[in-house]
Amino acid sequence: MPSLLHFGEDDLLNCRFAVSSLWETQEAVRTLNRPARHGYHAPWLRRMRAAAAGLDLTPLWLLMPLRGYSPDWLGPPPLGPAASFEEEIAAVRAADPDVARRESARSLADTPGALASPRGRAMLADPVRMVRELTDLLEQAWHTLVEPDWPRLRALLDADVAFHSRRLAEVGLGGLLPEIDRRFGWRSHTLTVEVGGRHERHLAGRGLVLMPSVFSWPDVISGFEPPWQATLVYPARGVGGLWTEAADRTPDALVQLLGRGRAAVLTALDEPAGTTALAHRLRLAPSSVSAHLTALRDAGLLVSRRYGHQVLYERTPLGIALASGGGG
Repeated sequence: MPSLLHFGEDDLLNCRFAVSSLWETQEAVRTLNRPARHGYHAPWLRRMRAAAAGLDLTPLWLLMPLRGYSPDWLGPPPLGPAASFEEEIAAVRAADPDVARRESARSLADTPGALASPRGRAMLADPVRMVRELTDLLEQAWHTLVEPDWPRLRALLDADVAFHSRRLAEVGLGGLLPEIDRRFGWRSHTLTVEVGGRHERHLAGRGLVLMPSVFSWPDVISGFEPPWQATLVYPARGVGGLWTEAADRTPDALVQLLGRGRAAVLTALDEPAGTTALAHRLRLAPSSVSAHLTALRDAGLLVSRRYGHQVLYERTPLGIALASGGGG
């Protein structure tokens, strides 16, 4: 059965996009334990195998049922569009132990055998310790699994938000939502989400958070019950090419035409990105990438747009044609 989210006039004015490093950390932990998600992330999984083996993620996995409820205290909605991981994890660390116990018990009940397991019983017997230990474990997972690649991940997520923000201005919320994912439907101020069990909520003026995610692919997640703001998590655009090294995809003909550095930068811009993210991805100095971006923009192959505190570059139609034609 689908979930239904009912919008009033005020809700239409209170919808926002968000990016969350805490959420990506949780979803990275889930991905390690869910083979159905491994497709696009195989290169990352190979790199992380040894590091992940050094983490005992079982307590977190117990609270991540394949179908059912995951506790909101462990992954609350993002605080804002630019909240740092340190800010987000501080909110988790400050969770009310009574609320954490209640929500964790509900979640454990949705994982067969978890509620009666020794670890499950120990968590519920001492919720103060549970909050402390699970928060510490999430922080370790961030530093081990996600933080090394965060510039690349953040660039992809920011590009998704920039793209969909422009589409929101062009087609409105009712036109945008079905574009974001085929499992979203819009009719008469009601959003239908074709995932999970039956759930119905009137947003009551608080609006909706739309959050792209890298590691949640291919899932769409409808989350957070009152008093939290309703949130929809969807797979970010461009996940398929996320872990592919741009140098491996740069056609020789394009290298001969533009030079290796500029060709690599043009090829890497499957999705809009900023200088720092491209430098990290291509393993080039930011000053070199900046020079290449300026040259490509001056040649009419790229355009630049300011988004928040950074400038994102994307291909023009000529740049797209050149990059695609070079690979023919």
